Amino acid sequence: MEKTAILFPGQGAQTVGMGRDLYDSNEKVRELYARANEVVGYDLTKVCFEGPAEKLDTTVHSQPAIFLTSLAALEGLKESDPNAVANCAATTGLSLGEYTALVFAGVMSFEDGLKLVQLRGQAMQDASDATPSGMVSVIGLEVDVVRGLCEKVEDPGVLTIANYLCPKNYVVSGAQSACEKLVDLATEAGAIKLAPLAVAGAFHTSIMEPAVEKMRPIIEAMNFSAPKVPYISGVDAQFHTDPDEIKRILIRQISSSVLWEDAMRALLASGIESFYEVGPGRVLRGLMKRIDRKAKLN
Repeated sequence: MEKTAILFPGQGAQTVGMGRDLYDSNEKVRELYARANEVVGYDLTKVCFEGPAEKLDTTVHSQPAIFLTSLAALEGLKESDPNAVANCAATTGLSLGEYTALVFAGVMSFEDGLKLVQLRGQAMQDASDATPSGMVSVIGLEVDVVRGLCEKVEDPGVLTIANYLCPKNYVVSGAQSACEKLVDLATEAGAIKLAPLAVAGAFHTSIMEPAVEKMRPIIEAMNFSAPKVPYISGVDAQFHTDPDEIKRILIRQISSSVLWEDAMRALLASGIESFYEVGPGRVLRGLMKRIDRKAKLN
């Protein structure tokens, strides 16, 4: 029997109108959106379907919206390809997507997961507002070159690789002035593409420490269960089963780099044969093609 993994996207996958087709065709999905509106205290459904984009793209709205849309897509997958879910041998998500994966794995309830995501988005927004910062996608350079450029930037602010996505595809995160200098250096070094990301600030760096401190007592107080589906974290590319350890991982995740490529290689090494990206967008498919062209994508 083919071993499958279900992957959930992170912030940046959002688009106005996402999930509308599932909402219109699936009663369970409509119930999910109604429950979500009650949890967050506003019409999240309307934000997903109608935007405007400027509102949906904010951290405080995009994180709950992607979380909700991804779980709606999971309900759709259960109907369209139930074996994919039944045969799932592992799950994870990119940054925010780990929360979706943990709800799917039964570690926490939908309501608790959504509450955490809503609070996480606000805490990260607040940390970003306190320090001018950003993130830059760097494509076409080897990882050692990108690390060297980060070290070369003469700036007192933070600057580090936040996302190790796939070969020659990294996201650098840090102080705004340092990010701007990095763009110049990476251009000179021959980067194929450089793109500032439309995010509030330097996620997955020490600039997010205020968010870590806000979220720590909240996460520690939650009721977590052992995962029913094997869960691998992008923080360390390791499988985790202990609920308390998973809490520690989620706390670390806010300010730690995302080791996405390592996590995908660990899944491949564990015998996963087929991957499902469940949620808005197709970013994770593209990354997997760069990690292993032989991997089966659905």
